[in-house]
Amino acid sequence: MRLHTVCFAALLAASPALAQMPLRAKTSGAPETRYFASIDGLLGGDADVILKEVRQGAAINAATIDVCYDLDKTSDRKDRFVATLAVQGNTLTGTTETVSEKRPVTIKLTQRSAAEGVEFKGEIAIGAVKSVVASSGNSDLSENEFEEIRAAGDNIVSAPTDFSEVSPESVAVKVRLDAAGEFLKSLRGKALEISSSSLVLSCPELRSGSTTIFVTIDPLRAAEFVTSAKSLPGVVAAGWSSGSLDLARAVRFSGASWRDGDRPNRDKIAATLGGMLETTYRAKLQSSRWNDATGKLTLLLKRPSETFPTLGLSETLEFTAFVGPERPNAADRLILWIGLPVSTTRDDSPDGKLRFSDPVVSEEGGDVRGMPELTEKIAATFSGQRWDYDTSSWK
Repeated sequence: MRLHTVCFAALLAASPALAQMPLRAKTSGAPETRYFASIDGLLGGDADVILKEVRQGAAINAATIDVCYDLDKTSDRKDRFVATLAVQGNTLTGTTETVSEKRPVTIKLTQRSAAEGVEFKGEIAIGAVKSVVASSGNSDLSENEFEEIRAAGDNIVSAPTDFSEVSPESVAVKVRLDAAGEFLKSLRGKALEISSSSLVLSCPELRSGSTTIFVTIDPLRAAEFVTSAKSLPGVVAAGWSSGSLDLARAVRFSGASWRDGDRPNRDKIAATLGGMLETTYRAKLQSSRWNDATGKLTLLLKRPSETFPTLGLSETLEFTAFVGPERPNAADRLILWIGLPVSTTRDDSPDGKLRFSDPVVSEEGGDVRGMPELTEKIAATFSGQRWDYDTSSWK
């Protein structure tokens, strides 16, 4: 999950007021810097473009263009080029080479203001590949508006007061690109999981010179990992970030009777939660397992399927849960998060089994039915509190 690098085009699409702004052309006054943070249709429509212009009235005094694009349609790998453009009236030309592949680049664009927005026509050649530019309906931004959009970045909280805004298992480390490889190598053999999407460099990351690696780790070891990561070469920031845990399915309870020393008693918590699920779903607990890397508890329950009772089918319910401190390095109160159950139908007959194609679902695609009632039962079982979104507090 990569929430921290949203391209300018997506931000503009989500902000109609910005997207509909016409080109501002004063008739006089001091030079003004304007930005096109999106030019539709450039390089087949897949390019992330920033065109910076210094204008005085309608005249363009200077311009630079920064283009980030996919190297291959079958790969997420990107390249980029930056060029200072020569200005002749409304014609912008320039040459440069790409940052990664060192391919020669030639740019020739003509810019024209129209009623529906700014039009660009011309040609961009990267190596031997030429791309015709014919883009209309583009809008520009002021320097303040551009900086406001660019400031939208990673949600990394180095020292959260609690886990109401960030998730205890979701850790993010921002590291310089020149140090990212060594940082990732340092994680080999460690009990954690790296989001594979973190390895895909986005255009904003290529421009900023740093990338953010997202890690899922046992909440009980997250604080130690964050502290350690901050001391590593090239690390710009480390902390907690948003994750998949939903406070609507969370329960806060006193850790006093649920600890073994200074750590949660996982055996007791798993047995208590499993027993409650057995009663609630009229099912038999088959297994409970804690993931040492992520701290996730997986509970499997089995019960007779109510679908076509004469077939004697069975239904397996898989629940996931996390247990962690209310805030980093604090064990006085614990929070339990329960995931949506995933149901699988099976035929357990000895001969001639029916085979079913159960859908592959994510955490967000589980069964939401009865979840508020289930969370209430968990709160009662653990003598805990639920999150109140109206007051942003536990009740």
